[in-house]
Amino acid sequence: MIDTLFTALVELLSFQHLAYMFLGIFVGLIIGVLPALGGIAGLSLLIPFIYGMDQVSALAMLIGLVAIMPTGDTFSSILLGIPGGSSSQATVLDGFPLAKKGEAARALSAAFFSSMFGGVFGAVILTGFVFVARPVILAFGSAELFMLAVLGLSMVAVLSGRSLVKGLASCTLGLVIGTIGAAPATGEFRLVFDVTYLYDGLPLVVVGMGIFAIPEIIDLMRANSAIAGNMPLGKGWTQGIRDWAANWFLSLRCAAVGCIVGVIPGLGGSVVDWIAYGHAVQTTKDTSNFGKGDIRGVIAPESANNAMTGGAMLPTVLFGIPGSGAMAVFLGCMVLIGIEPGPSMVTTDLHLTYTMIWSLALANIIGAGACVMLAKPIAGLTKVPFQYMAPFMMVMISFAAFQSTRSVQDLVALLALGVAGVLMKRFGWSRPALLIGFVLAPQAETFFYQTLQFNGWSFLARPGVIIIGILTLASIYFGLRNRVDEHGEIIDPSETVADVPQFRAHLPQIAFAVLILGVMGMAMTDSLQRDFLGQVFPLSVSIIGLLMLGILIWQLAFGETGHHSHFDAELTGDHGSRIAVHGVWAGLAWIATLVGLVALVGFVLGVVIFFLAFMRMRVGATCVRSLHLTAWAVGGCILAAWALSLNFPSGVLQGFADLPWPLR
Repeated sequence: MIDTLFTALVELLSFQHLAYMFLGIFVGLIIGVLPALGGIAGLSLLIPFIYGMDQVSALAMLIGLVAIMPTGDTFSSILLGIPGGSSSQATVLDGFPLAKKGEAARALSAAFFSSMFGGVFGAVILTGFVFVARPVILAFGSAELFMLAVLGLSMVAVLSGRSLVKGLASCTLGLVIGTIGAAPATGEFRLVFDVTYLYDGLPLVVVGMGIFAIPEIIDLMRANSAIAGNMPLGKGWTQGIRDWAANWFLSLRCAAVGCIVGVIPGLGGSVVDWIAYGHAVQTTKDTSNFGKGDIRGVIAPESANNAMTGGAMLPTVLFGIPGSGAMAVFLGCMVLIGIEPGPSMVTTDLHLTYTMIWSLALANIIGAGACVMLAKPIAGLTKVPFQYMAPFMMVMISFAAFQSTRSVQDLVALLALGVAGVLMKRFGWSRPALLIGFVLAPQAETFFYQTLQFNGWSFLARPGVIIIGILTLASIYFGLRNRVDEHGEIIDPSETVADVPQFRAHLPQIAFAVLILGVMGMAMTDSLQRDFLGQVFPLSVSIIGLLMLGILIWQLAFGETGHHSHFDAELTGDHGSRIAVHGVWAGLAWIATLVGLVALVGFVLGVVIFFLAFMRMRVGATCVRSLHLTAWAVGGCILAAWALSLNFPSGVLQGFADLPWPLR
């Protein structure tokens, strides 16, 4: 066994195999830096190149990409305040405030070192569990998997913000959105309203960017300044490493969390960073600086999201059960190069398993070094006025949204969810709680109905269920003691908020709560029309949501001045009276313009018109500069589309003309 381990290392260290690993790392960094493209797009890009390659080279390239993407995601999360991927959203809460303080170097250094440690830790865990993972995973039945989903949902307690009712309402809204489409038990379609686009449910990329990216872009547009202003980036490269050393035990615990989440098929990376962030808040005595630039808020999620890759490879390699979306594509790549996942990976193909382990460790070390080398030039983005970057970001997230179904309806859904995200941020609704609910809804429902079918309610007496239940109660207890608001700031639920005493000042968020109440009512009505197994989950969720919203509306209407549910960022928050309330709608109008142009004349022509109009009317740039920046934006989209073999959807007017690619 030891001989096989080092033989695999010697084979991997050949020039050819290392060259392919560097290629995978390079592509992974590019995909990681671009917000929201993610591992599925990156791995899909490499699939055409792995045909005919030897197995070791192909594995080195694929794992080089998979390992480094969570590290590359850190750039946009810290420097732009836009999550680079589904597993880097919690990093924004403290990484972005550090960048605005001029401490981007410190945050990046701590993030890269934490990512490297997490990745190497994941490789070590993968090594140790090669032979013991099978009985461990098989010990988890549907009842235990359901309780693990509930454990993930318990993080809502710490992420519920000022108002626990708003947090629970956000979570139930996410669960309801997650049930759109076919019921896993019966195949009945729920909440589709005869709209073809909804039959497969809403894509995670669209939901994540709509709820998180669009509100941040609009806020930065309103500020109309550089992300870091005139603050220096600082010289905190070594300070970041010292920060990690001072919090090494937190990094170790969060890396372990990442491995556990990765091992359990279906949980994936969309919640691992929030679980790690919640753990950091729950276990820290001094929480006053979280959400304002606490380096622990960077170390915790970055340690977890890279370690998750090692955990996710366990069920993928040993049982052919992908632990995440990226691992599902990775599984297909293994089959393409002639590797059959299963027991043979610890017997006849043990050397390939060790090749993957060594590739994972080396790619994290090499990738972290590459990120440090590239950090300074990329960090210069914080000096650029965001009004110049905003249209690039809008086009970028629109392009990423097309990775879902390649339909213009992806952009319509992105816009609708963006409006919801803006209002949720304004009124202090927990957006992370919504995302956790959305991601865990399919798994929670599937495991729930399987548990009821196989075990009935007696599943509550299973030892594993009891243990996970105790951990869930402990998580809720500690979460209620230390809660963070919608910006990640630690709050005291007993404190009052700045408020406006007039009732009419609360009418906008009362109207928003009533709108969500209507959504819950539709979900309940729709669920009542399904069979028992198709209705039990959405019916239970919608009833809880209706109860929470009823309490919230009563608090908004009759709560005393300063009640924690009255938070409204437009009236008393950062914007207050300094920026007109209609400014947020101006930003949304630009995004709506982009969507409308794409639907009318197609993506490329729509981007050209949108970019020129934005640069001339919003930025006030010269014609030459506007044309120059438009050429870069359109060229980047065309290059990415060519690399990913993506055909842009055509607009209505293009149906009357036979245009060449990429204009069609």
